[in-house]
Amino acid sequence: MHTSAPSTAVTGFLLAVGSAASFALSGVFASSLMAAGWSAGAATTARITLSALVLLGPTLVLMRGKWDLVRRAWAQLLVFGVLAVAGCQLAFFLAVQFIPPSLALLIEFTGPVMLVFWMWARSRVAPSAVTLAGAGIAVLGVVAISGVLAGVSLHPLGIAFALVAAAGNAAYYATGAAGGHGIPTLPFVGLGLLVAAVPLIIAGALGVLPFHLSNAPAEIAGSTVSPWLVVAGMVLVSTVLSYLLGVAASRRLGATMASFTGYAEPLFGIVWTIVLLAVIPTPLQWLGAALIVAGVVTVKVGELRQSRARRTARAARP
Repeated sequence: MHTSAPSTAVTGFLLAVGSAASFALSGVFASSLMAAGWSAGAATTARITLSALVLLGPTLVLMRGKWDLVRRAWAQLLVFGVLAVAGCQLAFFLAVQFIPPSLALLIEFTGPVMLVFWMWARSRVAPSAVTLAGAGIAVLGVVAISGVLAGVSLHPLGIAFALVAAAGNAAYYATGAAGGHGIPTLPFVGLGLLVAAVPLIIAGALGVLPFHLSNAPAEIAGSTVSPWLVVAGMVLVSTVLSYLLGVAASRRLGATMASFTGYAEPLFGIVWTIVLLAVIPTPLQWLGAALIVAGVVTVKVGELRQSRARRTARAARP
């Protein structure tokens, strides 16, 4: 019996929203750990290394007989692991030491805007007017969130680290879209996490990356819990579960539609920050959040329209 297309789309949408909701919890988990005495480096290393170990079994099973693909895709795996995973997550966790997780997540999700300008510089082909308008709207959103317009600015280091995370987010989309290597999504993620764990472990062992663990209780939603319970939630819920749900959603919706639903993540970040950390954005920051989401979605719409126009033009050629 075949599942109907509408039913598949609804299921895919629900899976994508579940992925966004679970991934958005990572900032809350990280904030509670660092408030309990963990360093950003320790939280990042724990998240990535333990998640890689959880996905190691499925990765080995799915890659059986396909290891030659890894040799051909080593450069993409390196960029994905070091920049899109390790660099992005470390920068994000550093950002939430200075600004609320929801605002750091919103700034991080301007990554697609950065990707637009990087592709423009690389290809020398200007984006469409719609895409540029969306980029401008998203930039205005970042300015509104920063608090500069209200005269009460967020910590500049928090904004700086969040922008570095945005660059990592852009690298995530760029490397994730390159599927020509033939490695299935789940093992690609699993291998990328393993690659990401290596420099973090080495940097922590050498003392280059501050690595501090603590057994002090962590606090979430006004309740005191073991920090290792928070680590378990960060690994199983906001990393492994979110990736698995995201993979299942992409198979049902396709990469383009799944990426659109992924922008629910910063909105969930705001909800979790309010509910679990009791941090409420100001009205101007609410406006900034709306502008960022509207801007990034507009960028995506512009990209789709430009891509469709190029395909139509190619098809019309004799």
